[in-house]
Amino acid sequence: MRRTVIAASLLCSAVMLPALMSSALVSPALAGPGDVDLVLDEVHTLTFRTPVATVYVGNPSIADITMVDARHAFVQGKGYGRTNIVALNQSGNQVFGAHINVIGADHGDTVVLNRGAQRITYSCTQARCEPTPMPGDGKDTFDAQNGQISLHQDAARKAAAASAN
Repeated sequence: MRRTVIAASLLCSAVMLPALMSSALVSPALAGPGDVDLVLDEVHTLTFRTPVATVYVGNPSIADITMVDARHAFVQGKGYGRTNIVALNQSGNQVFGAHINVIGADHGDTVVLNRGAQRITYSCTQARCEPTPMPGDGKDTFDAQNGQISLHQDAARKAAAASAN
């Protein structure tokens, strides 16, 4: 009996998975039917099976979507958490829906240093590690790093504007 149940489950999975995949989207960010996992501050391309006219994001502070054309969009993880995306066709019918999960980096180049209640995040290469302010880091460290980044970006913008004139 147990083998029959397992075999039936595997058969149903093999039959249903392609159908679920074809009705969703084609994307390397696909985590499972209806779920997309994104890393904070990274962008992925979504390809819709049918053209869409309108796209809604449940919580734009978690994820943002930018349409490229009627079948392609960029989705970006903006804050940790879970939200959803719904797409409608020209007739107003829903043709796509997915949950978006924004998570931390899933690769081994991020180091988190905990000093008591203070946390500092570093992005590392083989040669060195640089502080990388992330939500959840200690306020003092986070604010100091973001301040330095803002000053650096402002100087670069001013230099670019001066060379354009």
